[in-house]
Amino acid sequence: MDITLALGGGGARGAAHLGVLRVLEQEGFRIRAIAGTSIGSIIGALYARYQSAEKLTRIMQSVDQSKLYGWPLSEGPGLLGVRGVHDFLRQHLGDATFNDLDIPCAAVAVDLNSNREIVLQQGRVLDAIMGSIAVPGLFPPKQYNEYLLIDGGTLDPVPVRAARALAPNLPVVAVSLMAPLDAPKTPLSLPIPVPEPLAQQIARLTIAQAVRIFVDAIDIGQRQMTELRLQLDRPEVLIRPDVVGISLLDRVDIAEVARRGEIAALHSLPRLRRVVSWQARLFRSLVQALGMSV
Repeated sequence: MDITLALGGGGARGAAHLGVLRVLEQEGFRIRAIAGTSIGSIIGALYARYQSAEKLTRIMQSVDQSKLYGWPLSEGPGLLGVRGVHDFLRQHLGDATFNDLDIPCAAVAVDLNSNREIVLQQGRVLDAIMGSIAVPGLFPPKQYNEYLLIDGGTLDPVPVRAARALAPNLPVVAVSLMAPLDAPKTPLSLPIPVPEPLAQQIARLTIAQAVRIFVDAIDIGQRQMTELRLQLDRPEVLIRPDVVGISLLDRVDIAEVARRGEIAALHSLPRLRRVVSWQARLFRSLVQALGMSV
């Protein structure tokens, strides 16, 4: 039962991807390609490296979430630096290129120079991921060859089209971590690397409040963009874990959020089994053949 994955962005909500992967493994689905945006690019690349949801979950649980973000220093314009994220990824990916991964993989970002979506499939995986997670205003953009990259969720929060391009003959299973349009707003927590009393004072500053408003605006846009792209790109299966109440930078219980992903994936199993049936495969082949002949 071969499938392709499109793993959406969502910061701390990304732990839900782990639960989805666990269910897919347990039910015998074979993941043949993965495209990821932002946290989806991290989970996707690490899964392509280790090919074990259980091992990946243990790795994510071992991360000291308090050390992921810091002052930007020389990293570039952004409220927070991501040296901790970089060091964590370097520990597990090193200088691996996309060609070194055991599963075809792509990271989606947006190039500020050309104002367009970029699907990264070549070069060093670590560099591509750092571009894909660069939430504008929060994290510094990433220079990558001729591109100046920011978070892929700006234009493509759930990269269905990129996933389909990796394996055109396989059904795309998309995992969206965006809250529904009518869901209440979750306040953004800012993990400022100072003692808590000082952090509370900084959080009350006008600049911190401005950043929150800016990120809230991005979230509204990404929710809308998610719905539009899903209607346009139409994944064969859409899994939507209940991640309402989890903010982008929250420190979370990995196991608890992963469980939310498991629950959503289990609810999607009937649909998953239908799209990998021989009848569904035959239908997709006929549609592709007709499309090529037009």
